[in-house]
Amino acid sequence: MRNKPIRSSGFTLMEMLVVLAIIGLIIGMVGPRILGTVDREAPKIAATQAKLLRGAVENFRLDVGRYPTSQEGLSALTTKPSDPAIAARWRGPYTDGDVPLDPWKNPYQYSVPGANGQPFALYSMGSDGRRGGEGDAADVGILPPN
Repeated sequence: MRNKPIRSSGFTLMEMLVVLAIIGLIIGMVGPRILGTVDREAPKIAATQAKLLRGAVENFRLDVGRYPTSQEGLSALTTKPSDPAIAARWRGPYTDGDVPLDPWKNPYQYSVPGANGQPFALYSMGSDGRRGGEGDAADVGILPPN
Protein backbone atom coordinates (compact mmCIF):
# COMPACT_ATOMS: atom_id res chain seq x y z
CA MET A 1 0.00 0.00 0.00
CA ARG A 2 1.38 3.34 -1.01
CA ASN A 3 1.12 6.40 1.15
CA LYS A 4 -0.51 9.32 -0.57
CA PRO A 5 1.07 12.71 0.06
CA ILE A 6 -0.95 14.84 2.42
CA ARG A 7 -2.32 17.89 0.65
CA SER A 8 -3.21 20.83 2.79
CA SER A 9 -5.94 23.12 1.59
CA GLY A 10 -5.43 26.66 2.82
CA PHE A 11 -3.52 29.82 2.13
CA THR A 12 0.21 30.23 2.22
CA LEU A 13 1.84 32.97 4.22
CA MET A 14 2.71 34.81 1.01
CA GLU A 15 -0.90 34.79 -0.18
CA MET A 16 -2.07 36.16 3.17
CA LEU A 17 0.51 38.96 3.05
CA VAL A 18 -0.55 39.95 -0.47
CA VAL A 19 -4.23 40.10 0.54
CA LEU A 20 -3.42 42.19 3.64
CA ALA A 21 -1.33 44.58 1.53
CA ILE A 22 -4.22 45.04 -0.94
CA ILE A 23 -6.69 45.67 1.91
CA GLY A 24 -4.28 48.21 3.42
CA LEU A 25 -4.02 50.08 0.10
CA ILE A 26 -7.80 50.20 -0.29
CA ILE A 27 -8.29 51.53 3.26
CA GLY A 28 -5.54 54.09 2.69
CA MET A 29 -7.32 55.46 -0.37
CA VAL A 30 -10.94 55.28 0.79
CA GLY A 31 -10.58 56.05 4.53
CA PRO A 32 -9.74 59.77 4.25
CA ARG A 33 -12.67 60.35 1.89
CA ILE A 34 -15.11 58.73 4.28
CA LEU A 35 -13.76 60.62 7.30
CA GLY A 36 -13.85 63.90 5.36
CA THR A 37 -17.54 63.38 4.62
CA VAL A 38 -18.32 62.92 8.32
CA ASP A 39 -16.50 66.17 9.17
CA ARG A 40 -18.46 68.10 6.54
CA GLU A 41 -21.78 66.76 7.87
CA ALA A 42 -21.09 67.64 11.52
CA PRO A 43 -22.82 71.08 11.40
CA LYS A 44 -25.96 69.47 9.93
CA ILE A 45 -25.90 66.80 12.63
CA ALA A 46 -25.56 69.48 15.32
CA ALA A 47 -28.49 71.47 13.89
CA THR A 48 -30.67 68.35 13.83
CA GLN A 49 -29.76 67.39 17.39
CA ALA A 50 -30.45 70.96 18.56
CA LYS A 51 -33.93 70.77 17.00
CA LEU A 52 -34.62 67.46 18.72
CA LEU A 53 -33.43 68.86 22.05
CA ARG A 54 -35.62 71.92 21.49
CA GLY A 55 -38.62 69.58 21.17
CA ALA A 56 -37.63 67.87 24.42
CA VAL A 57 -37.38 71.26 26.19
CA GLU A 58 -40.83 72.21 24.85
CA ASN A 59 -42.26 68.90 26.13
CA PHE A 60 -40.73 69.65 29.54
CA ARG A 61 -42.46 73.06 29.49
CA LEU A 62 -45.82 71.53 28.58
CA ASP A 63 -45.62 69.09 31.50
CA VAL A 64 -44.00 71.25 34.17
CA GLY A 65 -45.38 74.65 33.17
CA ARG A 66 -42.04 76.38 32.70
CA TYR A 67 -38.76 76.01 30.85
CA PRO A 68 -35.74 74.54 32.64
CA THR A 69 -33.73 77.24 34.38
CA SER A 70 -30.16 78.01 33.35
CA GLN A 71 -29.01 76.29 36.56
CA GLU A 72 -30.99 73.12 35.78
CA GLY A 73 -29.83 73.16 32.18
CA LEU A 74 -30.49 70.23 29.89
CA SER A 75 -30.06 67.78 32.77
CA ALA A 76 -33.67 68.69 33.69
CA LEU A 77 -34.67 66.61 30.66
CA THR A 78 -33.29 63.42 32.19
CA THR A 79 -33.29 64.02 35.96
CA LYS A 80 -36.49 64.35 37.97
CA PRO A 81 -36.62 67.68 39.84
CA SER A 82 -36.20 67.63 43.62
CA ASP A 83 -39.07 70.09 44.19
CA PRO A 84 -42.11 67.85 44.97
CA ALA A 85 -44.58 70.22 43.27
CA ILE A 86 -42.61 70.14 40.01
CA ALA A 87 -41.67 66.46 40.33
CA ALA A 88 -45.38 65.54 40.41
CA ARG A 89 -45.87 67.06 36.93
CA TRP A 90 -42.56 65.87 35.44
CA ARG A 91 -43.18 63.10 32.86
CA GLY A 92 -39.58 62.53 31.77
CA PRO A 93 -37.11 61.54 30.81
CA TYR A 94 -37.60 63.63 27.70
CA THR A 95 -34.65 62.15 25.78
CA ASP A 96 -33.62 58.60 25.00
CA GLY A 97 -30.72 58.08 27.37
CA ASP A 98 -28.45 60.93 28.36
CA VAL A 99 -28.44 64.30 26.62
CA PRO A 100 -26.15 63.74 23.62
CA LEU A 101 -22.90 65.57 23.05
CA ASP A 102 -22.52 67.59 19.86
CA PRO A 103 -20.63 66.00 16.93
CA TRP A 104 -17.37 67.46 18.28
CA LYS A 105 -17.91 65.73 21.67
CA ASN A 106 -18.79 68.96 23.50
CA PRO A 107 -21.96 69.46 25.58
CA TYR A 108 -24.78 71.52 24.10
CA GLN A 109 -25.16 74.93 25.73
CA TYR A 110 -28.46 75.99 27.31
CA SER A 111 -29.34 79.34 28.84
CA VAL A 112 -32.35 81.51 29.57
CA PRO A 113 -33.33 83.79 27.81
CA GLY A 114 -32.45 83.38 24.15
CA ALA A 115 -31.94 86.01 21.46
CA ASN A 116 -34.71 87.96 19.68
CA GLY A 117 -37.42 87.14 22.20
CA GLN A 118 -36.70 83.41 22.28
CA PRO A 119 -37.41 81.93 25.72
CA PHE A 120 -34.11 80.00 25.76
CA ALA A 121 -30.86 79.43 23.88
CA LEU A 122 -29.78 75.90 22.97
CA TYR A 123 -26.74 75.55 20.75
CA SER A 124 -23.43 73.91 19.91
CA MET A 125 -20.35 76.10 19.81
CA GLY A 126 -19.01 74.31 16.72
CA SER A 127 -15.73 72.53 16.18
CA ASP A 128 -13.62 75.08 18.08
CA GLY A 129 -15.74 74.91 21.25
CA ARG A 130 -15.85 78.74 21.48
CA ARG A 131 -18.57 81.30 20.82
CA GLY A 132 -18.71 82.66 17.28
CA GLY A 133 -16.62 81.37 14.44
CA GLU A 134 -17.14 80.54 10.79
CA GLY A 135 -17.57 77.35 8.79
CA ASP A 136 -17.64 74.26 11.00
CA ALA A 137 -16.51 76.44 13.94
CA ALA A 138 -19.76 78.50 13.74
CA ASP A 139 -22.35 78.23 16.50
CA VAL A 140 -25.35 76.06 15.54
CA GLY A 141 -28.83 75.97 17.06
CA ILE A 142 -31.02 78.47 18.91
CA LEU A 143 -28.45 81.13 19.68
CA PRO A 144 -28.15 83.30 22.81
CA PRO A 145 -28.16 87.08 22.82
CA ASN A 146 -24.86 88.61 21.75
